Amino acid sequence: MKITQSVSPAARLAQGAFNMIEILMGTAILSVMVVSLYGGMSSGFAVTQLARENLRGTQIMLERMEGIRLYNWNQLVYSNMIPTSFTSYYYPMASTDKGVPYTGSLTLTKPSFSPAVSYTDDMRVVNVSIYWTNTYGTHQVVRSRSMQTYVGRMGMQNYIFGND
Repeated sequence: MKITQSVSPAARLAQGAFNMIEILMGTAILSVMVVSLYGGMSSGFAVTQLARENLRGTQIMLERMEGIRLYNWNQLVYSNMIPTSFTSYYYPMASTDKGVPYTGSLTLTKPSFSPAVSYTDDMRVVNVSIYWTNTYGTHQVVRSRSMQTYVGRMGMQNYIFGND
């Protein structure tokens, strides 16, 4: 014998209303998750790009600093061989789109020590600074980095190259 239970039409409508609410809530939760996923991916790509641009800026500054080692004291201090401003790019070897331009400056100054020391005239402070612009959608952010070192008259270049 088979027992069947009859369900009233009002009970079926009530169950259908609960199904509709469950579907709407599930869709809302899914849409929040998808938006969060794409937001996280976008943020991750932006952070990675900024890290790459910072690394390239550090490489450019280090390239200039390493170039300073090749000059002897007279070339460094008394000649105009070292350019004070320069421009480099994110992709310097590219033929068409070189990417973000990095504008930089290199300055040589006498150090200021407190208290004053006798070897101030035999030293120079080398400061390399670079600037570039990041574009995020409709607004631009100017980034900058700098690096500083000291150079002495009797520095490494005399031992490496035998220059005076």
